Amino acid sequence: MPFPDELGAGVSVVEYDPAWPGEFAVLAERIEAALGERALAVDHVGSTSVPGLPAKNCIDAQVRVADLGPDLIDLMESAGFRCRPEPWNRTEVSFGQACDKLVFAPPIGERLTNIHLRRADTPNTRFALLFRDYLRADLAARDAWGAFKQRLAQSVPDLADYGQIKAPATTLLMLTAERWAAESGWTL
Repeated sequence: MPFPDELGAGVSVVEYDPAWPGEFAVLAERIEAALGERALAVDHVGSTSVPGLPAKNCIDAQVRVADLGPDLIDLMESAGFRCRPEPWNRTEVSFGQACDKLVFAPPIGERLTNIHLRRADTPNTRFALLFRDYLRADLAARDAWGAFKQRLAQSVPDLADYGQIKAPATTLLMLTAERWAAESGWTL
């Protein structure tokens, strides 16, 4: 759930903004400064990482780490980021496997972001990168996914409901992404 300062007027899916990659780059530098060598890689993931894809105006970053030690919370919070406390921001199921993670919000008053810390060797890390790369490669899938999200946002203004309804559709999208990965030779 969003922190109180992040609450807006429902779900809004906007047209792709070419400024998003630059905003991610600034965020990535801050994350790398906060985590140092603990950050094995910082990836732009989610819908804002796919050129031409409509998205919620929230930058998603994935930080690949070797482990999710408690020191990561201290390092991120020392840089002003806020650890999201909800159970779904601590564990997620990807490809049928429960995977631990940590999710951080920006400091109060800064642009909306979600920073996902995930172990580099887990299915949820692969999931985020496959989602991005598949939609970058298949423009028809990208356009269909964007149109679906825009229609859903118009009819379901509650963020939690939006996410619950989008989840099964994401599963279907990722089945086609897996087929694309096998056919194209894509690997993490």
